[in-house]
Formats: sequence, structure tokens, C-alpha cells
Amino acid sequence: MAAVHPEQRMANQIAANFRHVPGDRAAEAIAAHIRKFWDPRMRRRLLEVADSRADDLDPVVLAATQLLRPPQEARGG
Repeated sequence: MAAVHPEQRMANQIAANFRHVPGDRAAEAIAAHIRKFWDPRMRRRLLEVADSRADDLDPVVLAATQLLRPPQEARGG
């Protein structure tokens, strides 16, 4: 069993707090929260988790990670 990264745990907890919000709006709110309150190193680690262990993240968190990526990276370029 792989260890749970702190960023994974925190992002999934944030997603749980936005369950009442429709998916797209929740992803935007989560991304905004992470941009505002998380250190850049934490954001980078979350993106690494999204790349390597996407199944461990809430689907809304995965959508938020796409909003956190630089535009060329988010498009897959």
C-alpha cells in the first residue's frame, strides 16, 4: 500500500468541502484555494501526484490540477 502524500490528503479534504458545488465550479474553487493558500512546492507535489497516482485523487481535484497547470501543459503540449 502506497503512502498517502499530505498534498493528496489535503486536496481530497478540500474537495469534500465542495461536494455541494457543481463539478466545474468546484474544480475552479479548489484551484483558486490552492493557488491562494498553498506554497508553490506543495502545488508542484500535487501535480506530481496527479501525474503518477491519479486514481488516488478525487475526480474534482484532478479537474482542479488541470486548472493549476501552465496553459501549454494543461493542453497536453
